[in-house]
Amino acid sequence: MTTSANAWLPDLYRSVENLLLHKLRSLLTMLGMIFGVAAVLSMLSIGAGAQQQVMAFIEDLGVRNLIVEAKETTDRQVWAKVRQQSPGLSFRDVRAMQASVAGLEVLSPRKRFTPTRLVPKSQGDTPTVYGVDPNYLSIGGLHVIGGRFFTTEEAAHADAVCVLGEAARLNLFGVDDPIGRYVKVNEQWFRAIGLAGPQAVAQGDVAGVPAQDRNNVIYVPTASAVLRLEDNNSSIRDEIDGVYIRVRPDADVTAAAATVRGILTASHRGADDYALVVPAELLAEQQRTKRIFDIVMVALASISLLVGGIGIMNIMLASVLERTREIGVRRAVGARRTDIVRQFVMETTLIAVAGGTVGLIVGASLSRAIASFAGWSTIISSGSLLLAFSVSVLIGLVSGVYPAMKAARLDPVEALHYE
Repeated sequence: MTTSANAWLPDLYRSVENLLLHKLRSLLTMLGMIFGVAAVLSMLSIGAGAQQQVMAFIEDLGVRNLIVEAKETTDRQVWAKVRQQSPGLSFRDVRAMQASVAGLEVLSPRKRFTPTRLVPKSQGDTPTVYGVDPNYLSIGGLHVIGGRFFTTEEAAHADAVCVLGEAARLNLFGVDDPIGRYVKVNEQWFRAIGLAGPQAVAQGDVAGVPAQDRNNVIYVPTASAVLRLEDNNSSIRDEIDGVYIRVRPDADVTAAAATVRGILTASHRGADDYALVVPAELLAEQQRTKRIFDIVMVALASISLLVGGIGIMNIMLASVLERTREIGVRRAVGARRTDIVRQFVMETTLIAVAGGTVGLIVGASLSRAIASFAGWSTIISSGSLLLAFSVSVLIGLVSGVYPAMKAARLDPVEALHYE
């Protein structure tokens, strides 16, 4: 142990002294590694944040769920053309699914629209009204954090009750408790009986599921939405605009999806006026995409850091020429080739380690700044830190081997006479 330390410590001190002797050159050499590591870490953190957000949204949709989304339009000419072929999504489709889908556990239709008038006035984006059945509580994975969800009896009687999503509550009542208070949607008053907990939200459309802040929602019974609320576009909209289906744990989700697709194909006469979303398939696809993304990021890491490694090799080759007489003196007084190799490799390792460490700090700061200013979700994982740092050190080591070998092969006599 002592012998090993005696062999390494002098070379370590000598390497540090040489790097400090040429501070500017050492710093410029490190810049390639610093920027490479920072770029890799920030890209990985942004990619991981975006992937996690989408994955959380898909998982929140429910891996045992099926979602049917109507493709509606406000263009009357397009609507009229589609209606010549298809009657649109309706309660008739819901009854057919209830009777035909094997393994069906629960089902809920949905009637959705944006109100034109709200009291209290919304302080942010106008909440969307979701007319759903009580079954939606389990299908949508809703967590009621205050009050309760409406009952089957209230839904059957089309009672004027509602449950507020987290963002809808803040937009209408701020931090006040809304339970027992009233919300006027268009010309109809609804009594708030519950508060729903936060749900994952996607930044854009995900495979047929439209972009929608699912926290900025007012939930009412389906019958209440149909019978009590006036929809300004009702003349060109489907009877319902969505269906949520949950199958039993022992059921085949793919087979259930095929049955639903067959029902809709028959009733809509092949018209492409709906989208069937299978979260389980989306989740599997996203996992495959994530694996490919990780591989691409590793490749990018290698390419970007390779540039820094080339810079290190270039500087070290110049250093070999500059220190030829020093190498000759060391060989003349008994230094072995392995000693020369160790010294130069140690210098490149120090450059790579220092550059990688500073690069991690810069990359972490950059990803935090991007998250703060752009509003993007970023995740700095231990894996991304380890990957960026390990690749930088590995490339630093490899870049130092050739200059070190070249220095070690110098003839001592010629090196002493080198000018």
